[in-house]
Order: sequence, then C-alpha cells, then structure tokens
Amino acid sequence: MAEIIAGDKVRIHYTAKLEDGTVVDSSQGKDPLEFEAGSDQLIPGVSNAVIGMSVGDKKTVAVPPDEGYGPHQPQAVQQVPKQHFPEEASVGDVFKAVSEQGEMMVRVVDIDDDMVTVDANHPLAGQTLVFDMEIVE
Repeated sequence: MAEIIAGDKVRIHYTAKLEDGTVVDSSQGKDPLEFEAGSDQLIPGVSNAVIGMSVGDKKTVAVPPDEGYGPHQPQAVQQVPKQHFPEEASVGDVFKAVSEQGEMMVRVVDIDDDMVTVDANHPLAGQTLVFDMEIVE
C-alpha cells in the first residue's frame, strides 16, 4: 500500500476528544472526512498527521493548541452593551459581529443587566485535542 504524501486526497474516520476523554466531534455513523493531506483545509495537527500513513492504518495523535484551534486569546473576549442584542439572546448563542478586523462570529458567554460578554475564540481554542483516526481511502 502506498504511503500518503502531502497533496494526496484522503478520507478518514475520526473521533476528536478533549484530554479528559470528552468526545467533541466524530465521523462515526457519517461519511468519512475528506481532505488534502498537508493542506490548510483542516487543523495542521490532523492534516499533517496522515502523511506517511496508508489505507487501513490507525493512529492516535495529541494535537496541541498551536497545531489545532490556536491559543485562547483573552482580547477576543469583549463586553458589549446589551442593547445591541435581541431581547431573546441567551448564553451559547452565536452572532456575526463586525469590527475593525472585519466580520467574525462571536459566542455569547455571559449576560448581565447591562452588558453581554462575547467570545470570538473558537470554542476549542487553548485545548489539546486527541484524535483517533483511521485511513479509509
């Protein structure tokens, strides 16, 4: 079997977990994930981990934040006056925001009487992720 090289199209089944074993995503019961090995279509820790593997190979890889969704950026957490949000806004809701850096998605993490705290970090930023993967094609 040929080893995967950068640029090859690959299909994998995977389960992504936090370090404590909590499953955060999985392809089980779905179509395999398809991407180009070594590309920026996925986080680098997964995209690069398949290089050198072959169809049928299984691997578990720990992906640190710098090869995953990046470090948690405290400056990406902001308080915004509550009047800028719909009355029915609740913690966990996601909104499109416009800033000097352009459009971004923000997640509501807290609401008090006057302010809404939003976080523009990816929900998995700052986390080391553990991926169990199997090359299927």
